[in-house]
Amino acid sequence: MKRIRFAMVVGILTFGVAGCGEETPISPAGDIALETAGGRGPAIPSSGHECDGLPTAPLSQRVDLYTPTFANPTSVTNPLFPISELDRVLLLGTVDGGDFRTETTLLSQTQTIELEGRTVEALVSQYVAWLDRRIHEVAIDWYVQDDLGAVWYLGEDVFNYDEGRVEDTEGTWLAGKDGPEAMIMPPDPQVGDVWRPENICGFVFEEVTATATGVTVPGPQGQVSGALVVSELHMDATTEDKIFAPGYGEFSTGSPGSDIEALALAVQIDALAGPPPAELEALSSGAARIFRAARARKWNDASDTVEDMADAWAAFQALGFVPPLLDAEMETALEYLVESVDDRDIEETRQASIDVARASLDLQLRHLSRDEIDLAQIDLWVRQLLVDAAAHDLGAIRGDIVSIGLIRDRFAHPPVADIDAQIRAVQSAALAANLSGATEAAVRLQNALARSSRGVPRL
Repeated sequence: MKRIRFAMVVGILTFGVAGCGEETPISPAGDIALETAGGRGPAIPSSGHECDGLPTAPLSQRVDLYTPTFANPTSVTNPLFPISELDRVLLLGTVDGGDFRTETTLLSQTQTIELEGRTVEALVSQYVAWLDRRIHEVAIDWYVQDDLGAVWYLGEDVFNYDEGRVEDTEGTWLAGKDGPEAMIMPPDPQVGDVWRPENICGFVFEEVTATATGVTVPGPQGQVSGALVVSELHMDATTEDKIFAPGYGEFSTGSPGSDIEALALAVQIDALAGPPPAELEALSSGAARIFRAARARKWNDASDTVEDMADAWAAFQALGFVPPLLDAEMETALEYLVESVDDRDIEETRQASIDVARASLDLQLRHLSRDEIDLAQIDLWVRQLLVDAAAHDLGAIRGDIVSIGLIRDRFAHPPVADIDAQIRAVQSAALAANLSGATEAAVRLQNALARSSRGVPRL
C-alpha cells in the first residue's frame, strides 16, 4: 500500500486529509514546523543501563522476547486491544483535580514503518486529551498485530500543550529508529506474564505485569466479563493499575481518589441502530437556544428552555440503561446550566449550554456517523471559541483552533470547501489577535456547518 507520512506540525493545523489538495498550514502559535513520524525530538539515550535501578521483572516472566512476524498487521483484532474494530473511544475522568476527557479515533490512513529491513503497515490512531476543556495532549499512535495475535506498539508522535501552544514533544519515538517495537497486548495474557508497551530504557519505558484475568467490570451497556487487570511500572519507579476489557481495550487507569480515566463509550461495540432519540435532540436544540438567549439576555426564555431540557433528560433516562459516565456527565452539565441561568450570568450560561450540548452529543455517538459527530463537534468548538473570545482569552482561543483542526483532520473525506475556507478565516483572525474578526469568522463557520450537505445534528 502507498506509504502515508503524516505531516502533522507542532501547533499547526494542516487539514492534510487524504484526497485533499495541498494547503498552506497555519500556526496559531507561530511555532517552528516539526517533521513527525519519529522526527526531531529529545535525543534518545545511547546507554542501555537506564533500567538498572527499576524493580523490573526477571526475563523468565517476559512474554515479549521474540521477533514478531506480520502477515496481516492492520487486522488488530486481539479482544483486549481490538483497535481495528474501534472507530471512536471516549474516556472521562479527573487529572490534577480537573475534568479530563480523551477521544481516540482510528484514522483512515495507514503508516508504513521500517523495522530492521522489513516494512510494516500500521494502523494510525489519533489520541486527543483535554483538561478542563483546554487542549492538553495530542498523540498519533501506530499499532500492528503479529501472526500470533499479539498487538505491538510501533511508536507515537506526541504534542503536549500549554495555553494552546505546544510546550514539548516529550514521549515521541519510532520503532526501528529510536528503539525496538514494543508489545502492548499478548494474545492470551496470564497472571504473572510481563511485557513492555514502551521499551527504550531512560527515554520511554513501561513494564506491565498481569495481576488478574477473567474479571467482571461495569461497562457502558452493563457488566463486561473477561477483563484483564495489570500493574504498570513507570520510568520513575511508580506503578498504576490498568484494566483492559474484551471488545474495548484499555478500560480504566488509576484509582478513585487519584488521577483516574475510565471508558465512557466506544463504537462500534456500543453503537445502536436508528436515529438519536427525540429527547437527546431536544437537549441539543435547547442548549443552542439558551446559547443565543443568554447573549440577548432573554432570561425568561432561557429558564423555560431549561425546564423543558430537564424534562427531556428525565424522559431519556426512563427509556432504559444510560452509560453511567455519560449519565453523570449530563447530570453535572445540567446542574451547572440551571445555576448559571438562575444567576443570570451570560458567559457562564453560554459555557454551561456548550457542556450540555457536548454531553448530548456524546450519547448520540451511538447513533450517528462519525462525520456527523465530528461536524457537530466542530460547531461546539466554534461556540467555545465565541465564549473565549468574549473573555479575551487568547490562550484558550488558540486551543479551540487546535481542537477544530484536529477534528477536521479525522475526516476520511473532506467536508465542503466552504467549511475549510471559514476554518482558515477563523485561524487567520485569531493569529492576528483580531478577536472581533475571529468572532465574525466563527459565525460564518457556524453558517457553513449548517449548510453542509452532510447535515449537522440539531445543536
